[in-house]
Amino acid sequence: MVKEIERAGIPVVHVCTVTPISMTVGANRIVPAIAIPHPLGNPALDKKEEKELRRQIVEKALDALATEVDGQTVFDK
Repeated sequence: MVKEIERAGIPVVHVCTVTPISMTVGANRIVPAIAIPHPLGNPALDKKEEKELRRQIVEKALDALATEVDGQTVFDK
């Protein structure tokens, strides 16, 4: 689905926990997430720390969305 949306001219960021799978499906902008059961958070953190963690992931995804890429790129944390 990611490749088809990009083919239509709409940039996509794939936030995922297993980056090799994203590479296999052909995602161009890949942002690693935290863990499979909690991709955008960490319930072991207190509310303030978890909110900051989530914000960092979303901001990284927005930065990736605004970045021109030529092929597959992993935006590490």
